[in-house]
Amino acid sequence: MLRATSDVPLPMLADELPFLLDRPMHVVLGPDETLAESPARFAREAEEATLAYWHEWVRYLSIPAEWQDAVIRAAITLKLCQYEGTGAIVAAMTTSIPEAAHTVRNWDYRYCWLRDAAFVVRALNRLGATRSMEEYLRYLFNLAAGQGDLGPVYGIHFERELHEREAAHLAGYRGMGPVRIGNDAWRQVQHDVHGSVVLAATQLFFDRRLVAAGDAAAFARLEPAGEAAWRLYDQPDAGLWEFRGRASVHTYSSVTCWAGCARLARIARQLGLDARAALWSTRADAMRAKILQRAVHPQAGHFVDVFDGDGLDASLLLLAELGFVDAADPRYVATVEAIGAGLARGPHVFRYLTPDDFGMPETSFTICSFWYVDALAAIGRREEARALFETLLAQRNGLGLLSEDIAPQTGELWGNFPQTYSLVGLINAAMRLSRSWEEWL
Repeated sequence: MLRATSDVPLPMLADELPFLLDRPMHVVLGPDETLAESPARFAREAEEATLAYWHEWVRYLSIPAEWQDAVIRAAITLKLCQYEGTGAIVAAMTTSIPEAAHTVRNWDYRYCWLRDAAFVVRALNRLGATRSMEEYLRYLFNLAAGQGDLGPVYGIHFERELHEREAAHLAGYRGMGPVRIGNDAWRQVQHDVHGSVVLAATQLFFDRRLVAAGDAAAFARLEPAGEAAWRLYDQPDAGLWEFRGRASVHTYSSVTCWAGCARLARIARQLGLDARAALWSTRADAMRAKILQRAVHPQAGHFVDVFDGDGLDASLLLLAELGFVDAADPRYVATVEAIGAGLARGPHVFRYLTPDDFGMPETSFTICSFWYVDALAAIGRREEARALFETLLAQRNGLGLLSEDIAPQTGELWGNFPQTYSLVGLINAAMRLSRSWEEWL
C-alpha cells in the first residue's frame, strides 16, 4: 500500500480539482506509514540529502575537461539505471515509446540486456565509477550460477522468461500503441552476449584500486562464457539488432566472441595461468583468421554485416574499439567511409538501411551516431568528429538526456527514455574528443 502525505488541501487531491499554485506545496508518496514531520520539512531534508549524495558521487568521477555537464548528467542517469537490489542494469526506464510516429516498433526496455549492461559498465569504468561494475558482476555471476548458455536479456530479479504481451487497455505514448509488457528477445539466440560478459569483467583483473580484484576463481567463472563464444562464433544468430525473422552469422557477434576469448588470454597471463593463456590465445587467433576471411567485401575492401555478405550495419564501427583491427587498417578506414556514405544522414546514423521484419527503419539509432563520431576521430578526422558531436549534444532534451532514436528530418526524440545506450555513446565520445585538462587550463 502507498500513502500520499501532503500540505495541498485534501479536497483538491481527493477530487482531482485544479487549484492555484501560489506558494510551495509538497506531496510525499511512500509506504503506508504516518509521516513524523511536516511534508515541507521532510521534502526539504530529502532534497538536501539527495543533492549531497550526488555531489559527493560526482566529485570522484574522472570527467573530461570539456562537456562536463553533459557527461555528469549522463553518468548520474546510468547509475540510476542500475537496480540496487541485484546489480542488474536496465536498458531504459520505459516501455513502448515508439521508435517513430505510428510504428509498431514499440518495445519494453525495462530489463537487463547483458550486452547493453556491458556497455554501461565500461563507460562508467572510464569515468572511474567502478562500483557499478562490481555490483553488475555480482548480478552476472549469480545469474550464471543457474544457467547453461546465457540468454541475451533477463529481468532484474534474474527472470529468464519475459513473455511479451500487449496491454490492450492502454492507449500508448501519444495514443500510439500497442503498449507491450515483456520482451520476446529472451527467446532469441544472440552470440555476442558471451563475449560481452567477458568484456564487462576484464577490468576486474587489472584495476589495482579494487579491494576484491579478480582471481583464479573469478576467471574460472568466466571461462564458460568463453567456451560458448568459441563454440558459437561462426554460427547464425539474431544479431545485436535482434532480427525476429531471420538468422545469419553476424560479423559483430563473431568479433565480440573473439574479443571475449582474446580478453580471457590476457586475463590468464595476468594471473600467471600460462596454459590457459595459450589455449585462449590460440583460439582467438583461429577465430580472427576466419572472420577476416569471411567478413571483408572482396571488391570494396570494407567489413560487411554478415559472413559472405555485402551489406553494412553500424556495429562495424566498433571493430577498432574492440581491438579486432587497428584504426589505421585500410579495411577499417574503408568501413567507416562506407558507413558515412551509406548509413549517415547528416550527423544521424542508422543501424542499417534495409528492410527488416517491420519494414524500413525511419529513425536513426542514437548510439550509432556516437559510434560514427568515435570512428571518425580514430581514423584522424577529429575536427569533423567534434563538429558532429556538438550537433548531437544539441539534440538532448531540456534535462540533458537522450532517448533511443532521433528523427533526422526534425530532430525529434523517439524510442524509450532515457536510453542507456545513447548516454554511453555520449560519455565515450566526450572522453575521446575532449582536450586534456592541461590544454584546457
